Amino acid sequence: MRRLISFPCEGATLVGTLDEGSSGTGLVIVSGGNEPRMGAHRGQAMLAARIAARGYPVFRFDRRGVGDSEGANGGWQSSGPDIAAAVDAFAEAAKLTQVIGFGNCDAAAALAMFGTEAGFARILLSNPWLSDEPDALPPVAAIRRHYMRKLVNPAEWLRLARGAVDMGKLRQGLTKIAAPPSPLDATAAPLIHAIHGWGEDVAIIVAQGDATGVAFRAAARGCGFAIETLATDSHSYADAMKALEQVIVAHLIKTGSDGMRAASDGRTEP
Repeated sequence: MRRLISFPCEGATLVGTLDEGSSGTGLVIVSGGNEPRMGAHRGQAMLAARIAARGYPVFRFDRRGVGDSEGANGGWQSSGPDIAAAVDAFAEAAKLTQVIGFGNCDAAAALAMFGTEAGFARILLSNPWLSDEPDALPPVAAIRRHYMRKLVNPAEWLRLARGAVDMGKLRQGLTKIAAPPSPLDATAAPLIHAIHGWGEDVAIIVAQGDATGVAFRAAARGCGFAIETLATDSHSYADAMKALEQVIVAHLIKTGSDGMRAASDGRTEP
């Protein structure tokens, strides 16, 4: 069953959607960018329904100034109170003992940075956004992957021979690849540090061909993060929703099992 829930956040009324389930472990889906809680092409709404059908309650919400929620939109950097309020409202409405969070792109950054205060037992970070590019081009790692795929495609060599390739764009891409690597900026470095702080209670998921995911994998090389890669180029997993569902449910099962072991040991759950 699906129902709407309104809840307060710093003087504003936020709106969320609860897909009910019988488990004591639930999932909060945090929207990225300025997307409302349904997600791109209703993808988050469909994902929530599929996971709830497996018995796990799912909560989606609009942060302040987005969708049906009141208040001013301060972007993901100001979404910590919104996420914490959503977790509290969800846990009370669904009678939960544990909540895990899932976010894509800058919603993943928000979860990593603010999820501790919200009380998540585990967070799932999808295609974590690191920072804006200084130009209109994709990240270096994404450009490099794009050209490597073209190099092994005979049709692309034929296009080059026929003059069908935009040489200006090619020069721009090669110039960006050849430039010395930039250090992590003021957004990316704290995010990497925040992810480290979660220890074993964080999982990272990336779409194999997504530019944001490719850039994160490159930046996180050597950090020791375990990254689950799904075979899709879609940033929102439009053609890989079943695979994404399976990964999320596996972490819900693991979180629930960890909670039961903690309870049997007499330890207090977060």
